[in-house]
Amino acid sequence: MRLTDASVAIRPRSAWEAVDLGVLLAQRHAGLLMGSWAIVTLPVFTLLSLLLWQYPTLSVLIFWWLKPAWERLPLYILSHALFGDTPSLRQALKALPGLLKPQLLASLTWRRFSPTRSFDLPVLQLEGLAGEARSKRLVVLGLGNSGGPTWLTVLGVHLEGVFCFGLIGLLYLLLPQQMKTDWDWQSMLSGGQAEWLWLEHLSNLLYALVLVFWEPIYVACGFTLYLNRRTALEAWDIELVFRRLRQRLTGSAYALLLVGALFALVPSPSAWAEDAAGSCPIPVEDPNGPDAPRLLKQPLTSQAAHDSITRLLDQPPFEHRETVTRWRFGDEQNKAEDKPRDESQGLLEALQNLGALSDYLKKLEIVALIFEVLLWAALIGLILLLVWRYREWLSTFAGRLGLPQRRIREMPSQLFGLEVAPESLPDDVASAAERLWDEQPREALGLLYRALLSRLLHDLRLPLKGSHTEGEVLQLVQHLDQAELSRFSTVLTRHWQNLAYGHRLPPAALKQGLCDAWRRLFPTGATA
Repeated sequence: MRLTDASVAIRPRSAWEAVDLGVLLAQRHAGLLMGSWAIVTLPVFTLLSLLLWQYPTLSVLIFWWLKPAWERLPLYILSHALFGDTPSLRQALKALPGLLKPQLLASLTWRRFSPTRSFDLPVLQLEGLAGEARSKRLVVLGLGNSGGPTWLTVLGVHLEGVFCFGLIGLLYLLLPQQMKTDWDWQSMLSGGQAEWLWLEHLSNLLYALVLVFWEPIYVACGFTLYLNRRTALEAWDIELVFRRLRQRLTGSAYALLLVGALFALVPSPSAWAEDAAGSCPIPVEDPNGPDAPRLLKQPLTSQAAHDSITRLLDQPPFEHRETVTRWRFGDEQNKAEDKPRDESQGLLEALQNLGALSDYLKKLEIVALIFEVLLWAALIGLILLLVWRYREWLSTFAGRLGLPQRRIREMPSQLFGLEVAPESLPDDVASAAERLWDEQPREALGLLYRALLSRLLHDLRLPLKGSHTEGEVLQLVQHLDQAELSRFSTVLTRHWQNLAYGHRLPPAALKQGLCDAWRRLFPTGATA
């Protein structure tokens, strides 16, 4: 690996700058990376889909599980292309079997879910480390630097989902308008298993196509994060600077050596003078040298050295003893403790402490008041939210509590073509129905049914509409949780439908039962 041949600038970068560099590197070799990935992975995906046609989820799961094996090919291409030796497609495919051999089982088992997989792969493939050596190397490389590779994996997972849904949406937009108009989702959901298998395999194919685009980028970003970490640890940028300096000075180094050799061969003027005098200087003995009596006759023992060191430490500025009898923070110096303190000064400090405590309590009261206001505001907001959420329920059933309420909407005067206004009904509905039953049973049964609708609408406040059917009215009555009213409404509605639509007269014995039940449920002059 020659750093001078690198096709990118070697310098320390932040983690996201390194990721951006990986995207640019993958873009530069996008054709080779995507083509090699597609040639290797798409046939495997097709084979898995054919073998497991009845189990599309299992086939895509196995394909997803094999991703660490396919990631070695883009790393091989990028590692050679970075230093100017870009392999051809044939060379890359030829090198793939050799790339799969080292530690493939470990990559597909306990290392499969590693969030730093793209960052760890160059250690295995480019440095060839395994076992304890690999673990120690990863600890050194990942020290304080594992956040970038981890976030890269998290981002990659989300981007894969976004790209898949984007392709599905694009496929839906490309469908002809007539096909989307005639698309019956209900029949599609209730269709056979064959249709669903085609849809699942189609979605699996979209995922495989997403990996053709995204996986080379993911491997390139992990590779550039690895290079950035090695640049910071091994000072590659400084090494490159020194290499450039050496290249610049190589041309002039020979001239400097030649000049130096010439100066070395020419004798100096002082040497000429010494030769002419025929004498040399006499060395002068140093009184403080290693042969001086001061050093040769000095007794050196451990006790003497200890005593000398003790005397030295007992003298300023080393001697400084201090006795502290209270807690203090850090290097706080309380010079007042060394001075005598009188009682008046202690009382004054106590009063000052009380004043500080009082200020502190006032601040706590302000904080407590703020929290109290926030809690009350949260409680009031929760109550208002509940009232707004169940406003329709409250408006419907407030009449059961006898509370005065404002009319929110205008009550319909007709339902199913029947007059349901209170003024259109007699005061004693049951007696009027008994009088009409023998001669006009249809009018009598219709009177009871109109009166029931009127009571449900005006007294019980049921939100009846003209679009409701008899069955929907019965469902609303059952929500009132009144068993007798529900039974009465069911019997009356069934006989009214038989008479109105089937023209079948009700039995004579029904008259007394319906009228007595009406009197029990709705006494004359009383509201429900």
